[in-house]
Amino acid sequence: MNRPPSPWRLCVAPMLDWTDRHCRVFHRHITRHARLYTEMVTTGALLHGDAPRHLDFSEAEHPVALQLGGSEPADLAVCAKLAAQWGYDEVNLNCGCPSERVQRGAFGACLMAEPALVADCVKAMRDATPLPVTVKHRIGIDREERYDFVRDFVGTVADRGGCEVFVVHARNAWLKGLSPKENRAVPPLRHEFVYRLKRDFPALTIVLNGGVTGNDQIAEHLRHVDGVMLGREAYHHPWLMAQWDRRFLGDDDAAAPTREGVEAAMVEYMTALVARGIGWPHAARHMLGLVHGLPGARRWRQVWSDHRLRDAVPARVMQQARQAMAVRSAETEVIG
Repeated sequence: MNRPPSPWRLCVAPMLDWTDRHCRVFHRHITRHARLYTEMVTTGALLHGDAPRHLDFSEAEHPVALQLGGSEPADLAVCAKLAAQWGYDEVNLNCGCPSERVQRGAFGACLMAEPALVADCVKAMRDATPLPVTVKHRIGIDREERYDFVRDFVGTVADRGGCEVFVVHARNAWLKGLSPKENRAVPPLRHEFVYRLKRDFPALTIVLNGGVTGNDQIAEHLRHVDGVMLGREAYHHPWLMAQWDRRFLGDDDAAAPTREGVEAAMVEYMTALVARGIGWPHAARHMLGLVHGLPGARRWRQVWSDHRLRDAVPARVMQQARQAMAVRSAETEVIG
């Protein structure tokens, strides 16, 4: 008898300034079952800021996880309660962000140097909520690359904190000398470290993140780990997610989405935003990769990005974008 796939089998990474609620709605029109994550939200933003603005989301986004940034167990516990009250499916603790701003707040990747504190944070959140509490982290910090570092981190957080799910970005985080962008490319990938974690901790759910650029790679990684998380590749080339439900997530009855259908669904969503006084370009920017690689894609993106159309009805913008794409596609055929 086949077991159902892990809830973390396919995930879209939390990405600051990108995976907001509009982006998640767009992704949900492409894949019904992949696990989606919010941008990182700091505990301070929830405890002392506009919590509803950070926490509100639509029912269509499920399953969706709230990623928190913080290092005070008591504050994280309160925020975990908020996640449950707002209806999230998971709380994730960020132990992987290398930015200097995050380091000044004493959280993110620098927490990997304090596994006992991370364990205390996880335990406090688990005591405060019935939701799964997970950790996203790197394989190490700075330039010392030793497998036993990440092995001991995972072991401590699992044993002392009770964490059962680890999302592992398979690069070190260099805390000095690299920008966050460079930290996603310069430190070498060590996918084998993540594979070893699964072998050493078979009872834990281990999700691989970092350097995954296609569905065949996903299939290969899933031979070694429980799940795969994609970030920028899923954002810039979202149509690769169109295969996920049937190929990886056990939904044999899933109707194959079409780009036209996804665009039309987003137009309906954006029309509803306008009715609430919210500008549609905030949502449209996330779908600019929808037709990547197709003839006329550049023209289509130009229409949807045209600031002169920001007050136009979304359905009209879609019509113009499709017409521009069709004209360019016809030109390409004539030239060919």
